[in-house]
Amino acid sequence: MALSARNQLPGIIEDVRLGDVMAHVIVKVGDHTIESLISRASAEDLNLNKGDEVQVVVKATEVMIRKG
Repeated sequence: MALSARNQLPGIIEDVRLGDVMAHVIVKVGDHTIESLISRASAEDLNLNKGDEVQVVVKATEVMIRKG
């Protein structure tokens, strides 16, 4: 699937926690962990499971940088 977002990071799902409405997805990207809240329906449609290889796509209006 083609996608215009440039910030696409390959990772592996470490955990998927399904709630009533939302899903908390934890993805290991290199030495870092990225957490995402998506709808439970989306998590189920994608059939997300621990160990799955995924792409984390970051699309934001703001990116902050901190030093020190």
